[in-house]
Amino acid sequence: MKFKKTANKVINIIKFIPYMLLAKKKAGNLIKNKAENDFIKLHLGCGTIYLDGWINIDNNSDNNIEKIDLFWDITKKLPIFDNSVDFIYNEHLLEHLSPDEAVKSIRDFMRVLKPGGIMRIAMPDLQDTLKLYNNDNWKKDAGIKKCGLDFIKTKAEFLNVCFRWWGHKWLYDREELERRLKEAGCVKIKKCELRKSGHKELCNLETREESTLIVEVTKI
Repeated sequence: MKFKKTANKVINIIKFIPYMLLAKKKAGNLIKNKAENDFIKLHLGCGTIYLDGWINIDNNSDNNIEKIDLFWDITKKLPIFDNSVDFIYNEHLLEHLSPDEAVKSIRDFMRVLKPGGIMRIAMPDLQDTLKLYNNDNWKKDAGIKKCGLDFIKTKAEFLNVCFRWWGHKWLYDREELERRLKEAGCVKIKKCELRKSGHKELCNLETREESTLIVEVTKI
């Protein structure tokens, strides 16, 4: 049985190699085609949001993406050279990964950043969810209707939906996000506000008002 599992693992790796090489070539061409004075910017887990001027990457698991630059599962090692990227952005991505997957992926994201490069992360804040849970008027919150959650009957159901729906695997507050970033080796972590940044390339990127937990991580 152990031999069979090992053999299957080896076969899967061999099957993956051609795909990885093709993706690496495509990613290399995307970077090469950027003007010399352009920043290299990765939009990871882009979903249906295509950012002009960015390399938009997603595995299209919902099969609903019409425009994308590179199909890729971001839990796999990015097909991009070390120290080659200026900016990375993701919104509502990490909560769809397990903590181990998130830490492993963050390490890889930091690998491709140039020294001084910045990764901006935006996601919903668990603190906001808990505040709403503890609010007696939670059913009247605008977000309930916006997200189509009018059917929810109790606070417990609301909390379980937040944790389990939309492919969520792990929700974060600031403390938990910083913990996982530090586990991935990140040191310089800065709290940011919605659509605001000290870098013009990272301003006005958020597309969701509920992205209230935002940080920028600088590679040192």
